[in-house]
Amino acid sequence: MKSFFTVIISVLLNLFGNVVAQKPTEDFSGDVAIDWFQLQVDIIPSTDGFTPPVSARALGYSGLTLYEAVVHGSDNYKSLRGTLNELDKIPEPEKGTYNWAIVANTAMAEITSYLYSNTSEANKLCIKELADKNYHRYGFRSDERTLKNSVNYGKSIAKAIHNYSKKDGGHESQFNNFPDSFKIQPGACMWVPVGEQKALQPYWGNNRTFIEGTADFHLPLPHHCGIGNSSILYVQALEVYSIGEHLTTEQKDIAKFWSDDPGTTFTPPGHGVSIANQLIKKEGFDLMKSAEVYCRVGIAASDAFISCWKCKYKFSTLRPVTFINTIIDTKWSAYLPNPPFPEYTSGHATVSGAIAIVLSDTFGYNYAFTDYSHINKDYEPRSFENFWEYANEAAMSRLYGGIHYRSSNDNGLINGKRIGQAACRLKLKI
Repeated sequence: MKSFFTVIISVLLNLFGNVVAQKPTEDFSGDVAIDWFQLQVDIIPSTDGFTPPVSARALGYSGLTLYEAVVHGSDNYKSLRGTLNELDKIPEPEKGTYNWAIVANTAMAEITSYLYSNTSEANKLCIKELADKNYHRYGFRSDERTLKNSVNYGKSIAKAIHNYSKKDGGHESQFNNFPDSFKIQPGACMWVPVGEQKALQPYWGNNRTFIEGTADFHLPLPHHCGIGNSSILYVQALEVYSIGEHLTTEQKDIAKFWSDDPGTTFTPPGHGVSIANQLIKKEGFDLMKSAEVYCRVGIAASDAFISCWKCKYKFSTLRPVTFINTIIDTKWSAYLPNPPFPEYTSGHATVSGAIAIVLSDTFGYNYAFTDYSHINKDYEPRSFENFWEYANEAAMSRLYGGIHYRSSNDNGLINGKRIGQAACRLKLKI
């Protein structure tokens, strides 16, 4: 038979646990969110098939999952159900108490397992270990019923978002980055793969975007690729050639810092999330604010790649190396390897522009920061006076690398800015 004091202590613990469980999302630390997005940044390089479009998509659905998992714990935010394209079925919490950090942790563990289903066994162990660590870290003060409610609700959110993702055109795209059904468009000045390359995700531009209209663009047509000073593309190819022939140490450093090649790094959208991770941690954002940032950044990155890829395969513009080898110098080679898709517009410029606008809207348009994303690669950190300066440098890195013409960078930034503004206009707050 339990002693009187044991009963009293049990009652007090349950009462205290319920009080903790009733805390709004804003009263929880954003650390649980940072943990999960840092884990994704860490496992993307070693997960087969996670090319830039595939990575952007995964980060988009992860951001949405986190947001929907915790939004009902706040009186200041509302669900995106009915706002995003075809998002009309999202579970709501039933009556009861919830620990929103546990809801977030469970939902992120589930969606990460879904989206990275083909990752290595070592990475799957990391997912499980992080889920267990956070469960014990955030759940020890909650009673059994609250924990059960929170875990079940987190799982239901992740399952709903995963089901939503299956109909966007990119489901399990990591297994089919280079579809054999695609045929290269013939014609003068059209893109041709370098060496044995195949076209990467040629149908990606047909995927459903999160925000209606973000895949539609009204950019200038790519420049005609005639020969001589009257051809703007010739002049721009000559610029790529001249810069490539006289690269400074600083330009080489910039090219390598932003290259973010798939299979060895977290890819360009992962780089944007890495910056967000650093700044959310620095500013000490709560869980709700962190969820808002990751949601907007993920949506912007994902829609940016769909819009950019729609543009790439519509115009199928040839790479500078092809133009230069044909017209200017047969022996010239770019500083960086050319990726396997058409040139116009720049994916780096588009996604960096989109994320820069979201981060500017969040932290301020004159927010100075230092990016330590590649500190483990022995690359020196790079500092910026504002986010648009970072986006411009990321775009210019592709000219230094011999990957893009200047106009592709400039128009990619314009398109990215448009998409970032659309993500910022989403009405998340009540």
